[in-house]
Amino acid sequence: MKYPVRPDALPLVAAAAMLLLTAGCGRDDVKVYHVATNDTAVATPPAASPMAMPATMPGGLAMPDTGTHPKLKYTLPDGWKEKTATQMRVASFEISENGKMADVSVIPLGGMAGGDLANVNRWRGQVSLQPLPEDELAKLAEKAEAAGQPVDLYDIAGTSPGSGDDERILGAILHSDDAVWFFKMAGASALVETNKAAFIAFLKSVQFEKLAPPSTMDMSQLPPSHPAIGGAGDQVPAVDATDKPAWTVPADWQEGQIAQFLVAKFIIKGEGDAAAAVNVSQLADDGGGLLPNVNRWHQQLGSAAITEEDLAKLPVIDAAGVKATLVDISGTDPRSGKPARLVGVVLPLAGQTWFYKLMGDPAVVAQQKDALVKFVQSAKYSDVH
Repeated sequence: MKYPVRPDALPLVAAAAMLLLTAGCGRDDVKVYHVATNDTAVATPPAASPMAMPATMPGGLAMPDTGTHPKLKYTLPDGWKEKTATQMRVASFEISENGKMADVSVIPLGGMAGGDLANVNRWRGQVSLQPLPEDELAKLAEKAEAAGQPVDLYDIAGTSPGSGDDERILGAILHSDDAVWFFKMAGASALVETNKAAFIAFLKSVQFEKLAPPSTMDMSQLPPSHPAIGGAGDQVPAVDATDKPAWTVPADWQEGQIAQFLVAKFIIKGEGDAAAAVNVSQLADDGGGLLPNVNRWHQQLGSAAITEEDLAKLPVIDAAGVKATLVDISGTDPRSGKPARLVGVVLPLAGQTWFYKLMGDPAVVAQQKDALVKFVQSAKYSDVH
């Protein structure tokens, strides 16, 4: 059985995302068997209703929107009972067996969502464990799969801070283009252990349905870091699927889920859990300018911005009869804290600008750089004669 859910999370800076997790989340407190289903590591005052979010967020932050993320589909494991989703949860389940209970939640948050280390340590605090240093995090991560992408799975066993009962948390973190998805099972230790295989199967069954492209793109919906394009409220035609360029896709590239503002997406898997993704997008005119867009990519990897003088020194490639700028940036993925590399191509063509971005594990990106260039050069555009 598949149950569609329509989730979204507003793109937030890391601190705001953590505030969302650490304030007003008592709505999910379970009152029996000491199951820590709240999404915060610190005590919070009881809410007026166990399932209600506060009317206003800390510091006047806006409540998460719920309209533009892809639909979530999954296979419901036997014995799991679906519960009503909340304003932060896009899916919620309970498991009950022999008087024991466990809770399963799916929560997307925008931006960096605080970073994986902070979130794992938050879960550890919920079962009375001390925080981990950063160099210990990778040792605890088990490899799993969600929505066709590799995820880190954490199995955290401890005790209830209130009762001392044995409790366990299974948590998986999935980084997508516009959000970080948290999949979490928490409850009686033995029950969580017996449902671990079901939880892993649930993760693997998750799919993100493609969104129908809008007739126009509202530039106010662009990420905050995106360069301005024209005046406020400008509308840029979206690229219909039938208008995508005809290109030659490398055999080891797997088509991925298209998020808002993307024309195409491909996933490339390397050795172990190493992976990279290719995103293709298109904007009208100069897309806000070459330098601001290149520096936006630098910002994504925590790299220092470049100048116009630096920009002039970047290499170019021939594609579709014009010169395209080739960008190669090394840095750190702020979502995971791991080393990352980005190779991008900016192609101005017929009153539009095409952006091709290969980003991910440095080794995979190095292996795929030439393939990206050939992919860009293979493209045939229907509106170019």
